[in-house]
Amino acid sequence: MARDFARKFYNGKEWKKCRAAYIKLKHGLCERCSRPGYIVHHKKYLTPHNINNPNITLAFENLEYLCLECHNLEHMGTSVVRHDVRFDSEGNMISKWVEMKN
Repeated sequence: MARDFARKFYNGKEWKKCRAAYIKLKHGLCERCSRPGYIVHHKKYLTPHNINNPNITLAFENLEYLCLECHNLEHMGTSVVRHDVRFDSEGNMISKWVEMKN
C-alpha cells in the first residue's frame, strides 16, 4: 500500500506516464523471472526526503518491473501471496471481496 507521503506522487500524471512507458519498455514481463509483471518497483525506496526528486522517483535506472511474487520477495522476504487482496496500479492494497461486491 502506498504510504501517505507518496499518495500524491503515485496518483500524479508524471508517475502514470512514466510507469506506462517503463512497462512497455519491459514488454510487460517481470525483470527477475519473466512472468507477467505486476508493479513498477523503486530500487531505491521512496522516502519523505526523496519523493520530490525526479532522479529517484521517475528515473528508469531506479525502476524495476516485477510480478507480485518477486515484489513480495523484495519487500517481505517471502513468496507467500495472500489470495484475499491485490494491489492496484499505484500499489494500494485492495480487498478482492470489495471488488466482488461491485
